[in-house]
Formats: sequence, structure tokens, C-alpha cells
Amino acid sequence: MSKLELQGIIATVVTPFDAKDEVDYDLLRGEIKYLLDSGVTAICACGSTGEGHTLSAEESARICATVVEEVAGRVPVIGGVIQNSTAQAIRYGKALKEAGVDALQVTPVHYVFSPSEDESVEYYRKIAAEVGLPIVLYNVVPWALLGVDVIERLTEIPEIIAVKQSGGDIHLLAQILHRVKDKITVLAALDDLHYPSFVMGAHGALAAIPTVTPKLSVQLWDAVQRGDHEEALRLHNVILGVWTAIDGPNLPARIKAALELQGRQGGLPRHPFTPATDAERATISTALEAAGLLAEQGK
Repeated sequence: MSKLELQGIIATVVTPFDAKDEVDYDLLRGEIKYLLDSGVTAICACGSTGEGHTLSAEESARICATVVEEVAGRVPVIGGVIQNSTAQAIRYGKALKEAGVDALQVTPVHYVFSPSEDESVEYYRKIAAEVGLPIVLYNVVPWALLGVDVIERLTEIPEIIAVKQSGGDIHLLAQILHRVKDKITVLAALDDLHYPSFVMGAHGALAAIPTVTPKLSVQLWDAVQRGDHEEALRLHNVILGVWTAIDGPNLPARIKAALELQGRQGGLPRHPFTPATDAERATISTALEAAGLLAEQGK
């Protein structure tokens, strides 16, 4: 299998829903264009930010096909799989492969019961064998995080090309970088800690905050790469203010509010979740204003 290069700032894309709780593909195309124009190096659809856990295989496939069409080969497209059985993960994976994605982002099994290390390795091994696409391990669920020992075992599967370390654990990220960064790509999803993650050697970020701050996140990555740590720290603090405002329950709705306040259109969250409250929007607006990202500031 050819090696897919993933590095730099990889943005997730929201899934815009309309008042009927259906996907608004026109709004989706608009967001894809915005992210591409911001300089991101890849786009991930149907992940946590994209409310992938709410999507059918058919919806996921059509969303990914739309992203693939809009991207038109300019950057890689990653399709998210958030399932709790090998059979369903394979079914989704095959649908996304048919849609044309370049890679899958796959969570571990995580509903209530966590598999053993051997079961987790076999889970990914079977998905890799059946689907035949590069896989990014999405290490996100706090009670079902894959430890560094099992991640090292998973690097032996040729299709496993990257690990996206989330779950709020920079200590685990440090161990992963120490043990496997020369074997697979390590991507940071610690939204408030991208600057130290890059300094520690992460190959890039695949996370929610670049969805809201793609240009600033690209500037942060570039600053670290050229060794301008004064500028990188400044950008880190600007982005941190935005993340602090949107972090919390109902994160996709808060992200969509942040997009709307920038003059972008992310649609509604999927039922039963509701749009951000007035109080939440006010907090987000204040943070965006401080970051220079409010819509009227760009006019």
C-alpha cells in the first residue's frame, strides 16, 4: 500500500443539518471551499466535529463523496468511522472507500465495554484487511484510550499510517511520540495544546479547533516549523481563547455558532441537540472578537 503523507493542519468539517434534520450539502460545499482556501493540508469528514456518530452509512458516504468532489484532488480526504462492532466498521469503511476517500479515521470500540488489547488489535487488523485503505487510529474516548503498547503493536499493520491522539492526555501523546513517531504519523488533537504538541514533534494536527480557526492554526504550524516561537506562542494564546469559549457540552453546536459568527454557514446540530444558547454565543462572540475573527471585523 502506498504511503499517504499526512502532516500540518488537517481540518475537520462540520455536517450542516437543516430544519428537517437532513444534511444541507450546499452549506457543506461552502465550508469545504473555506477550509481549502485557508491552507489546510487535508480534510476529515464524519468525525466527532462532523457528528459522525449520528450518521448512517449512506449519509456518511454521500457526505464524503461531496467532500471528495469539492476537493478535487487538492488535498487528501479522510472519512470518519465511529462504530462499535467490527462488522459495522467494515460496512461504513467500504461505503466510504466507494465514495472515494483517501483514508479512514476509526475510533476504538467504546460503548460501555472496552475490548482487550488483543481484541483491539484484531479489530483494526480485520478492518484493514477487509477495506484496504490507510487508517488513522482515532484515540479519542477517555474511557477506551488505546495505550502506547497496543498502539506500537498496531504499527505492524501496514494500513495503519497514523494515530490521532485526543482524549485530553498530553502525557500519552508524549509516550506515543517517544515510541512510534518514526513508525507512523502522530497527529495532535489536543485543541488547547497544539503549540507544545508541535514542539514535542507531532507531525501535525487533526482536530476541531482548526475548523474554527483554520488560518490561525496554519500560521501556528508554520511559525513552529520556521522556529519563530515568539509568534507561535502568541498564536497559541489567541487560539486558546477561542477554544476555551467553544469547549464544553454540545461541542458541534458551539462550533457551528462560532462559524456563523464569522459569517460562515455550518447549519444546525443534529437532533436531539439544539443550537448554542444566547449566553454561549455571547461568550464565543467575545473570544472571536479578541481573535479578530468576528464577521464584521473581516469587512
